[in-house]
Amino acid sequence: MALEKITYLDYNATTPSDSRVLKAMMPYLKENFANSSSTHHFGQSINEKVKEAREQIANFINAESNELIFTSGATEAINIAIKGVAESYFNKGKHIITVLTEHKAVLDTCKDLERRGFEVTYFTVQPNGLIDLAELQKAIRTDTILISVMYVNNETGVIQPIKGIAKLAHEKGALFMTDATQAVGKIEIDVNDLGIDLLSFSGHKIYAPKGIGALYVRNKTKLSPQIHGGGHEQGLRSGTLNVPGIIALAKACEIASEEMALNQRSISILIDKLETELLKLPNTSINGSSENRIYNTTNICFKEQDANVLIGRMKNIAVSNGSACSSAVVEPSHVLKAMGLSDGDAFASLRFSLGKFNTIEDIETVIKKIKELNQSSFNYA
Repeated sequence: MALEKITYLDYNATTPSDSRVLKAMMPYLKENFANSSSTHHFGQSINEKVKEAREQIANFINAESNELIFTSGATEAINIAIKGVAESYFNKGKHIITVLTEHKAVLDTCKDLERRGFEVTYFTVQPNGLIDLAELQKAIRTDTILISVMYVNNETGVIQPIKGIAKLAHEKGALFMTDATQAVGKIEIDVNDLGIDLLSFSGHKIYAPKGIGALYVRNKTKLSPQIHGGGHEQGLRSGTLNVPGIIALAKACEIASEEMALNQRSISILIDKLETELLKLPNTSINGSSENRIYNTTNICFKEQDANVLIGRMKNIAVSNGSACSSAVVEPSHVLKAMGLSDGDAFASLRFSLGKFNTIEDIETVIKKIKELNQSSFNYA
């Protein structure tokens, strides 16, 4: 029995794997299956392929190959980075700054550190989702060891002023980290130009499979290992390498590098049409800055509606009312709440996130369905 066609507008949650990525990784699931740490010729030949992939991925963000650590995804990379810095630099200070609109992977990791005696400042944002650099500067202390700010917000698409934040951090002797999960592969990133010390991202957001990610660690940045047992990845992340995933991630980065400009043009056209039509409906508004926003994401409030009911009534259409990593919990989006939205408006908001496989037909399908629901005068609240 064939599955019904899904109109998928939830690319920030995960992406389908590109067929070229799957083709590149398949040999490493079959005939080229050796452990890259094995000393025999079979293993060492695979190790050479891993080295090539590491260099390719590092070049994608203008890093050195020895600055890249492979992980199972962005969540693990974030844990290694934040906890690793905390444990390595606690003699300098125990103060960390992050933002209330961060992904739960950052917020929950910081909460864990608070239980261990660290002090965390959870910085607020303006109604447009952006942080105020002047206020951030005031919050940095002599004992601040790390500032962690998401590059692109996963719910609103708001892009933070990363270069300016890094500059402020370094002026006060702190390290700067960014969760770039929603930025890598969509916009150009140069870790040296931006002044980033630590950067995390995940393969399944850029058309590679789930289960592979990476952490960029600027040379001379000290981290305490979080996973022990074999000394893999310069001792920072022990465990047999996910070779098929690494090959897939390298191929995904290669494709993204070649097609980024094309994807931006085509997706921008689609998102503009979606926004224009949906904002014609009464009592609708965009959550977050329209000027400082990634081109594939829009978060729209349908005032006095219930987003969960809307999602349930949009059969075969995939959109989101928040982060997929916390969607099992029925509570208003912490991101939208931090931007000043009421519980009601947060519950009334939908995230539409597009990808390179979307078509104009997808957009027209979603517009038509939401307009039908609006005209039915169904009381969603």
